[in-house]
Amino acid sequence: MKEVKAEIITVGDEILFGQIVDTNSAWMGTELTRIGIRVQQITSISDKAAHIVAALDDAKTRADIILITGGLGPTKDDLTKDVLTSYFNTELVLHEQSLEDVAHIFKTRGRDLTELNRQQAFLPASCTPVRNVLGTAPGMWFEEEGKVFVSMPGVPFEMKRMMTDTVLPKLKGHFNTPEIIHKVVQTVGIGESFLAEKIEAWETKLPPHIRLAYLPHLGGVRLRLTGMGPDPDQLEDELLEQLAQLTDLISPHIFAYGEITLEEVVGMMLNARNYTIATAESCTGGYIAHRLTSVPGSSMYFIGSMVAYHNDVKIRELGVKPETIAENGAVSEAVVREMAEQVRLKFKTDVGVATSGIAGPGGGTPDKPVGTVWVAYADKEKTVSKLLRFNKDRALNIEYSAMAALNLIRQSLTRTVEE
Repeated sequence: MKEVKAEIITVGDEILFGQIVDTNSAWMGTELTRIGIRVQQITSISDKAAHIVAALDDAKTRADIILITGGLGPTKDDLTKDVLTSYFNTELVLHEQSLEDVAHIFKTRGRDLTELNRQQAFLPASCTPVRNVLGTAPGMWFEEEGKVFVSMPGVPFEMKRMMTDTVLPKLKGHFNTPEIIHKVVQTVGIGESFLAEKIEAWETKLPPHIRLAYLPHLGGVRLRLTGMGPDPDQLEDELLEQLAQLTDLISPHIFAYGEITLEEVVGMMLNARNYTIATAESCTGGYIAHRLTSVPGSSMYFIGSMVAYHNDVKIRELGVKPETIAENGAVSEAVVREMAEQVRLKFKTDVGVATSGIAGPGGGTPDKPVGTVWVAYADKEKTVSKLLRFNKDRALNIEYSAMAALNLIRQSLTRTVEE
């Protein structure tokens, strides 16, 4: 089955200047994938006629579908409609339904329809109008030499309604699209290159209609298996078989399947065991607590946190022994283990987690350079600690430390079940 390819062109200086973020393209890509259309390129261009024409010429050499957003407003810098009229060698004519829609919107807002807004109901004669029930700028559907061009407003809620109501169903009916199915594997605690090395032989043997993408992020890598084919049931079975083979190769590093965060997984594990948790944080400054409490329903298991940044707070409020700090230093295995144990006792929780480290950019020594971090997990049966060494960027060190602490919770709870 032939792959149906799409390209997205976003028009607007405001995107290039960084004044707004292009969220439209990400949403469109997701929705197009659902109906079996693969987006192969996204291009952002300025509000200039020559740029729009060049982008259209370029896109139609590669794609079956060209989707354009932006530049349909009533002001002089909105050029898309005029450029498309010229591009398809046609003329503007009044479209009565669009005029009724524009007039209705102004009436409901208690405003008079201006001549400038009335001009928005004039559309290229060769296009099929795409109704915009939420705004004043209709969309336009063109067909030429087997290609489909669709122009829509850049306003996100107008574009999404137009896509959902009209464009996506029409594209699905127009093209014989294959099924596209994604499977996501979430990994943590292993870098992209090391992961690639572990699964190289398996990846090499993947059939042509199944592709693997590496999507690295702080502390982990999302692996996305994408299958394409005519039979969704057969494709699902093939992907599950490949997923099982992948799991056998990297199971210690997998924390979840699908679009879910590590803190969500940790919360589910705590809930399943009816456990509560508290954190004692030094270098992470409460960031682990923030990650845990960002999950809806976290009040079922998260009890509280202490940011024991200064040594006096570690001693006076948390209960770390003064001699432990004096003998080992605040950034040490002995101190972080006491912190985890003491916060568990102080907050009367099942689990205590602690961090102590040198986030930087200053404060490092030859023995303990910037990026040296200790994390610890404690429950009533055991205390587990781990030494981490990161880079010299303070924000990254905090992010990595929180991720490592969450993963330590996951690993420790998993061992509890296994044991």
